[in-house]
Amino acid sequence: MNGVVPQAQRRTLAELDEKLNFSVGDRDSKRSAFWVMLTLSAVIAVAGVVGDSTATVIGAMIVAPLSTPILGVGLGITTGQGALVGRSLVYVVGGICLVVVLGVAFAQVLPNPSNVLTNSQVLGRTSPTLMDLTAALATGLVGAIAIARKDVGDVLPGVAIAISLVPPLAVVGVCLGSGSPSLAVGAFVLFASNVVAMIITATGVFVAAGYARDAGILKTSRRRAYLVLAALLIVVAIPMVGNSLSSLWARQIGSAAQQWLADTPGAEVTDVTWQGSTATIDVLGPETLPPLDELEASIDALIPWNPDVQIVHTVGTRIAAG
Repeated sequence: MNGVVPQAQRRTLAELDEKLNFSVGDRDSKRSAFWVMLTLSAVIAVAGVVGDSTATVIGAMIVAPLSTPILGVGLGITTGQGALVGRSLVYVVGGICLVVVLGVAFAQVLPNPSNVLTNSQVLGRTSPTLMDLTAALATGLVGAIAIARKDVGDVLPGVAIAISLVPPLAVVGVCLGSGSPSLAVGAFVLFASNVVAMIITATGVFVAAGYARDAGILKTSRRRAYLVLAALLIVVAIPMVGNSLSSLWARQIGSAAQQWLADTPGAEVTDVTWQGSTATIDVLGPETLPPLDELEASIDALIPWNPDVQIVHTVGTRIAAG
């Protein structure tokens, strides 16, 4: 671990505690800065989600201070400071409530809230997959290393953008305020996976860097925390596995449908979606399509069960502009 966190650049335990513990040092300034910046970040994030502005949402990611108490949980687990873990979790939960409430409030003043549910900022955060979890683990690792080292703090804005903590919560609030709890659950799974990944990686880096040894903590005293983190990781991974499989099957069904239409000039598959056990295939093509039995047989050979297949057929063809 010395190559990752060299002794010459390693922060002391006291320095790390000063950065991540809101009850050490100038407590009032730390707490006020956290709440002020989180509130502003939440407003920026919600505005970016509602306005479908990627640049605005990125700005909210950089401003958001929510990673500080999350890393504080990792430090508390590493050093056996149960009080630090508890206080940090209170800040995390309080931050969740603040951002979600603001999202719900913004949704109430929208002229047509249902329109927001189809924009890219919402759709991109409501069906997280295992790739999102992989990215969260890697980003959490970078963030923990950056906070433990004195010489790489300039990467933290990039970590804030990659880990994406506040925007998913903004999506949760907007979706709840727009009457779509199922989309809100998907966005919260993305947020929760990022939080769990950051805590796991932070704990691993801090232990490997010797902070547990500095605090005189034995490995056995962290066993319960490890079990809880492992359980949480499994819980957030389950829906992500489902989304990953759904994406894979949708691509396979799309390929099968395109082959089914291969001998029909001008016909093409425009979209494939899942709802429960039903696969809906949007087809643009002439009035007459091949027998559906052929497509159902191909899909049954791909999917472990026999999903229902629905064809949404739009009669017509694409016309190239120019």
